[in-house]
Amino acid sequence: MAAHRRIVGAGWAGRIAACGAGEGGAALVARCHQRLRGPYTGVDTVLSAVLPRARQAYPELVERHRVELLYGMPELEELIGAAPATLASQSPFKQRTRFFGSGMIRCMSQGVVTFLLEYARRAREAGEPMPELVFDEVHEAEATTREFLALLVRRADPALLRVTVAGAAEERDDELAAVLAAHARTVQAGEGGEAADGTEGVDGAEGAHPDRTADALVAAYVRADGTADDPAEVAAYQAALRDRPELVRRLHDERAAELEPGAGPRTVVGAVAYHRERGGDPGGAGRATLLEALVFCVNTGFSAAVVDLGRRGRALTDPVEDWRDYWEFTQQAASACIPIGLLDESLALYEDLLQRYTEPKVHMMTSYAVAMLHTRFFRPRDHDLALRWQNNAVAIAGVLPDAEERRTFSVFHRNGLALVEMHRGNFDRSLRLIEDGIAWLDSELDASEWQLHRSQLLYNRARLLAAMGRTDEAFADYSTLVDLDPYYTDYLSERARISRDRGDLDAALADYDRAVELAPPFPELFYNRGTARADADDVEGALADFGYVLEMEPDDLDTLLARAELLVELGELDEAERGVTAGLELRKDEPRLLCMQGTIQLQRGSLSAALTHLDAALALDPRYPAALINRAVTHYRQERPAAAVADLTAALGLVGEDPDLLLNRGIAYAAQGVTELALADFDRALELPGADLDELHRHREMCLLGAGG
Repeated sequence: MAAHRRIVGAGWAGRIAACGAGEGGAALVARCHQRLRGPYTGVDTVLSAVLPRARQAYPELVERHRVELLYGMPELEELIGAAPATLASQSPFKQRTRFFGSGMIRCMSQGVVTFLLEYARRAREAGEPMPELVFDEVHEAEATTREFLALLVRRADPALLRVTVAGAAEERDDELAAVLAAHARTVQAGEGGEAADGTEGVDGAEGAHPDRTADALVAAYVRADGTADDPAEVAAYQAALRDRPELVRRLHDERAAELEPGAGPRTVVGAVAYHRERGGDPGGAGRATLLEALVFCVNTGFSAAVVDLGRRGRALTDPVEDWRDYWEFTQQAASACIPIGLLDESLALYEDLLQRYTEPKVHMMTSYAVAMLHTRFFRPRDHDLALRWQNNAVAIAGVLPDAEERRTFSVFHRNGLALVEMHRGNFDRSLRLIEDGIAWLDSELDASEWQLHRSQLLYNRARLLAAMGRTDEAFADYSTLVDLDPYYTDYLSERARISRDRGDLDAALADYDRAVELAPPFPELFYNRGTARADADDVEGALADFGYVLEMEPDDLDTLLARAELLVELGELDEAERGVTAGLELRKDEPRLLCMQGTIQLQRGSLSAALTHLDAALALDPRYPAALINRAVTHYRQERPAAAVADLTAALGLVGEDPDLLLNRGIAYAAQGVTELALADFDRALELPGADLDELHRHREMCLLGAGG
């Protein structure tokens, strides 16, 4: 039976031998060492092999995934053409006010995985099955590549597409390690060119030539871009670093010069930056290369790579002589720390800048960044402290000596202030700040200038108007934005939300469909379309959307619950339970899943089992209304009306007066014989909007008859 594999071994030759991927083998081997091409090293190798055939045989499949295929690997344009243009991609770096992080990259990776799986399915049907994919040197892979491999191994059926992940033994506590433990069979590679099972390996290591001189060994290590695992080469290089550093620097410079003329941006991030850091001018050419690599990774959203490049750049940069570069490395690393959860390091980096410099723009931008940490990311949020920091940013922007900078930065930082004020609940002031900024830029700038930032202001106004209930104006702003930047699909999703609130499901679904067609597979987008399809009675479409979300992100709680609720409504209790059970394996202490498990048992009539699950849910979250309501129904069916009344009273205290809850509590009171309280609940429910009048009058009459009234 086919299974994914994890090959563990110290040497390249032994690993390749163990997976049977030598010359002539039915496998595609991809090296993943980050010193080659940074993020997605190895993924690009696979796509370069697959895309020519895919474009020829299945052009619509390539077109459907064009955005994801090219987003982090622009070099693939040579195979499939350019990616669609967006305002962000066309804006100069200094005018960028929208940056993407690890969440965007994960969606892109999910799209690439979907492409590979669909291509593999079609290729098998055409009698041209995909070869096994072997990703080697994964212990040296960059974080984005490791995340991609985790998604691929978890989602791929090995009978359709077998994946082997190879590398040296390592102790990692990341997603890939967990996925390999659950979905792959571990194989220990033999030493050198011999596999653990005794088969012969592949002669791919230059160490197989013992007559090489020390200089040749050093040169081989450098030409391998620091990825060689031949012990002789590694030892020779380490000795040369100690005894002949000038030779090492020269070799690195020569290799960088050789690579640079044809280097794509990711080769700059990987090999070129590696060599320039170790060449004859690390503080000059090395620093410049790291800055070039940093800009590419910031623009793309390779957060982990930005943090790495920022740290390396800071180490090479004189914070006094080259303070602007030091500032750039530091602020970009600090910003990139946020999406990967390094909030304390982010703040420490910003504080380092505040302590080092008196330059107004440094304090202005750093004050803004710290304000955003407090109003958006730290828990608990501190919007008042954020306001103090952001007021500082606005104050400095207003006194900058350069008129153009003063104007542009004042608008930018007032936009930040508007966000803080919105979080503080001051919607009117927030709106004034945004509209003043829009008017100011419109009056001062040509229409072609700062388009991205102006679109961001309009987007912020639209979101604020929607929050204020001014949905017609918000809808108009979103429509303007859709026309202005059609490939930024958040606008379509936000407009769809307004259409749903208006009851126009056709318009909402049209926007969701368009967003799905243009965007990478954001789980939230498919979840939202799935719930809209369910509202439109498109059960098959809703289940397909929910299923795709759970294929990508099995522990997506909202989708787990929405799918289970829909299946319960359809009476598909077994399928609903399978989904909830799978969710509980990933989130064993999640009260909402336990509640749903109890609800399923309640629908089956298994009252004792239902009560067990609902009690467990409420033990974890005593204020979860759905669990209280369903437990009340369970108590009532078990002829414990007093317990039902207690749970319904608690639920009403949480959700406020609800006619259905009052109806049910009235029924429970009547079962206890407490007629006066039952009638009071029925009468109050009759006064509320949305009440089931016929049912309320029926139970009221029954209550009166039972009391002899």
